[in-house]
Amino acid sequence: MHADEIDPQARAAVERQDRLPLPHSRRGIRLFRLLTRPLTRIRNRNPPTVGSTVDGTIPGPAGELDARLYLPDAEGPFPTVVFFHGGGFVFGSIGTHDWLCRHLTRESGCAVLSVEYRLAPEHPFPAAVEDAYAAVEWAAANPDAVHGTGEIAVAGDSAGGNLAAVASLMAAERDGPEVTYQTLLYPAVGVDEDQQSVREHAGIVLERADMEWFERCYYVSDVHRRNPYADPSNAADLSGVAPATVVTAGFDPLRDGGKAYAEQLVRDGVPTRYENYEDMVHGFMTMREVDRARTAIADVADDISDAVGEG
Repeated sequence: MHADEIDPQARAAVERQDRLPLPHSRRGIRLFRLLTRPLTRIRNRNPPTVGSTVDGTIPGPAGELDARLYLPDAEGPFPTVVFFHGGGFVFGSIGTHDWLCRHLTRESGCAVLSVEYRLAPEHPFPAAVEDAYAAVEWAAANPDAVHGTGEIAVAGDSAGGNLAAVASLMAAERDGPEVTYQTLLYPAVGVDEDQQSVREHAGIVLERADMEWFERCYYVSDVHRRNPYADPSNAADLSGVAPATVVTAGFDPLRDGGKAYAEQLVRDGVPTRYENYEDMVHGFMTMREVDRARTAIADVADDISDAVGEG
């Protein structure tokens, strides 16, 4: 596959993103987060309409977590999708994934609870995992607060896809809340520098140096890298986790790790739909200028609505 085979709309979006290279220092991270806030607000003008949104906080293990609840334009209660944003465990926010969550709400007919977790390097593993699982527990225990039926699904992209997968694994292993479905969008799982997708596509959206920096910030110590709650591809048995949709992108260095995780789920008997969007790049489902992003969101939303309908 050659870079000139990337979808033209996705290529144009990548070229615009390249104007803001990611910093690799704590001071640079703080500055980058501040600079991207007004840009995020500008990008979120004229958002896709949903029934309503509610901003607030939910309890976390180390303090309150910011959250935004998206409700469909219909009469509830609704199944609840707990969503975790991407950003390498270092960046990202409710705002950066507002467009995606709005479309997911519209297309699935579910309430979507988008949760901000603690970010590295200030809060390395397992802080994000603890926050993600606490959010799932809270949503399951407080259906009235989310206009919910009590039925819970999880979803996330990139680093958030990792957290959604881990939350599903933790729920299964700890006899926790019943998670009906997990939606993993180009998840950061099972990534190895020797994979073909890393060798060929690092530098498109994600530089190899960016990926290495994210890992250093999040894991801190190599001891954590083999922990299944840091990377669920390390789990010996996934047979108890929720059915899944796993989405990858052809020009994404994370592609092969996501594909391998989908295969691992299937081997362990977990009903799984895997789809690779061959001409897409990492993060494409947050790119509002890319028509295929809407198609992909509609497809995964159908999976979710079918699953919670059966539930």
